[in-house]
Amino acid sequence: MTSDDGTNSDDTDPASDIRSKARALGFDAVGITRANADPDQEAALRQFLKLGRHGDMDWMLAKADRRVSPTALWPDVRSVVVLGMNYGPATDPLAIHGMPDRGAVSVYAQGRDYHDVVKKRLKELARWMVSTHGGDVKVFVDTAPVMEKPLAARAGIGWQGKHTNLVSREFGSWLFLGEVFTTLELVPDTPEVDHCGSCDLCQRACPTGALDEAYRIDATRCVSYLTIETKSGIDPELMGRMGNRIYGCDDCLAVCPWNKFENATSESAFHPRAELAAPRLADILDLDDTGFRQVFAGSPIKRSGRDRFVRNAAVAAGNSGCSELLPAVQALLSDTSHMVQQAAQWACDQLIRLDNRQE
Repeated sequence: MTSDDGTNSDDTDPASDIRSKARALGFDAVGITRANADPDQEAALRQFLKLGRHGDMDWMLAKADRRVSPTALWPDVRSVVVLGMNYGPATDPLAIHGMPDRGAVSVYAQGRDYHDVVKKRLKELARWMVSTHGGDVKVFVDTAPVMEKPLAARAGIGWQGKHTNLVSREFGSWLFLGEVFTTLELVPDTPEVDHCGSCDLCQRACPTGALDEAYRIDATRCVSYLTIETKSGIDPELMGRMGNRIYGCDDCLAVCPWNKFENATSESAFHPRAELAAPRLADILDLDDTGFRQVFAGSPIKRSGRDRFVRNAAVAAGNSGCSELLPAVQALLSDTSHMVQQAAQWACDQLIRLDNRQE
């Protein structure tokens, strides 16, 4: 029964009610935490930025004061409901590295744009919360200055592993996160403890040495940053370590032993599109802007833009050892994008050097 002020007058615990509704809407994980600041997390963020490990991601520095706590972003918030959706792959994401003429696309980007999928359900949950329990709400999925992983750990969904990503005992490393900020005072869940122990497989798996210290990442060396975020040229030494990774990197996630408990996602929107499971480098190298937009409509890859994506494919071609890709790479030497030209020149040098060794 609902009272005149829009709140639930029954004896049902709102937190338990919200958890049940979230799972009914298709969320695989749900936890609740208070909206207070975490001094340790704020200090870690400040140090990360001070060291310049955010690279070209200037938005992190510009919005740092709003990122440090939920109340800094929205002063009225009292509780945060953290939601997770499983996007676990059905096949080994590392198998693609044995196919040098193909590009490796991160698991999260092989299906529909998760921002759209998660946000739609967050809004549905938020509307239900207001109509059933009252209060005001705001929803967030990745694009706002919210420290999602620390909040998820505080809400008991998982813990931040040595690769800095969230790890769940039930879903391993494969959870999309979203949040509902609410003015309701909700009973919080118990934070999850760290279960990494002495394992350092994720650190050793990083192809570019971005995880040089446990629980710390140098984003400027991370393949995800290099292929998605940076708009400048990539250091040739790092190009040589990127292999055939053309959009993101799953290596540190995929080797986590906790993945043995996860199941492949049942959400059809997150199932891989055929053209993204193992795309041919030759096809990507030939893309113009119109073709890129057509192929990647509805995909998170579209956010990177044609130039960065083709640049990444050129780097992968240079690492491939496939001399048959040389003509396609050479055609990019006169590309309108300087970053594409730079990567194409590097790739040409690698493939020509390979040809010379084989003669």
